[in-house]
Amino acid sequence: MTAFLIALSVFFGFFRELWGLFKEPKYRALLVWVVLLLTIGTIFFSQIEGWDILDALYFSVVTLSTVGYGDFAPETSAGKVFAVVYMLIGLGLLTAFVSMLAKERQVIHSQRHGNSVAVDGDSSG
Repeated sequence: MTAFLIALSVFFGFFRELWGLFKEPKYRALLVWVVLLLTIGTIFFSQIEGWDILDALYFSVVTLSTVGYGDFAPETSAGKVFAVVYMLIGLGLLTAFVSMLAKERQVIHSQRHGNSVAVDGDSSG
């Protein structure tokens, strides 16, 4: 039970920090892009593939998160082409988000431990 409470505390602490990041414009903009992309994907797959909204949203989230369970797949040519573009854009957004989150965590960690860490913003080395 103690291990569960510790894990729960760490889990909620992580999401509290994550929620605090969305006060910054760059994180809010990224969140808006993710919500917009999920909305576009949901509407597209619902209309073109004939799925109900919940199934289309489920497929959009599973696709953007790169999980890909395989229980839904586009059957139309338009759906397949859109899915490829959707996956590439989603992968880019996911990569940007994880990269920004990792940099922020590195800065927070260094501030807590008194270390000086240079964070390279353009990844040029």
